[in-house]
Amino acid sequence: MSPAIKCLILLAVVALLFVTELIPLAVTATGAAIACGLLGLIPAKQVFSGLSNSTVVLFAGMFVVGASMFYTGLAQEIGNTVVKMCGTGENSLMFGLMIVGTVLSAVLSNTGTAACLLPVALGICSAAKIPASRQLMPLAFACGWGGIITMVGTPPNIIATGAMTAAGLEPFGFFEFAWIGIPVSVAGMIYMMFVGKYLLPNKQLDADQEIEQEIEANETSKSKQMVSGVILLAVVLVMALGIKGITLEMAAIIGALVCVLTGCLTEKQAYASIDWVTIFLFA
Repeated sequence: MSPAIKCLILLAVVALLFVTELIPLAVTATGAAIACGLLGLIPAKQVFSGLSNSTVVLFAGMFVVGASMFYTGLAQEIGNTVVKMCGTGENSLMFGLMIVGTVLSAVLSNTGTAACLLPVALGICSAAKIPASRQLMPLAFACGWGGIITMVGTPPNIIATGAMTAAGLEPFGFFEFAWIGIPVSVAGMIYMMFVGKYLLPNKQLDADQEIEQEIEANETSKSKQMVSGVILLAVVLVMALGIKGITLEMAAIIGALVCVLTGCLTEKQAYASIDWVTIFLFA
């Protein structure tokens, strides 16, 4: 059997396992890499070479920097403030949730952003007698499209940039995705405000129900919140300006180290905040 046929069969099996998730995604990805080596599709020494890719380091650093915003409670505080400013009207609340969801998910975890805003949305909807189901779906959509605004907003953007670098091409800039991401986000918000809201379900949800948080805030100190915000802003600015001598990976790791050193999160929390499934899928 030719190497090409072996590769196609392996690719089909891996794709099936990814779609069905019969076994964990990270196990599938790692097993596929090992299979490539056993079948002779790649040299044995290259099976785990992806783990040494600098993009993996970028992933890890940004996971930690983003998590510090949630651990200090800053992300939750921003969400509470913006949503409360928008009032309790159905349209204004929907607009506020989509705005804060889009902005936060551009530089933070999409899942974490949605999770920290859910209790806020449920509480306000309960007090204002607004069906919560009509607010949660726009929030989920906003956290999704917000991720395509920056290079670190969602893992596929980082993976695409890493692939271009590996191919010897000029990589995307930090805000280059915004040329597509911002118009898509604006179009999505306009659609939900004027068309999509009429298609949303109308169900009342209990504001006291337990919401599973990706990361629980364990710090409410204003100083820690300010520090975590400054660190994230500094990392984003360094990445966006492309300062000579400081790579994206260096900026992310320096930011992660400062987050731990300043107490925004503990070393154990830093390790826990890294999405290892994403790491292994990419590597």
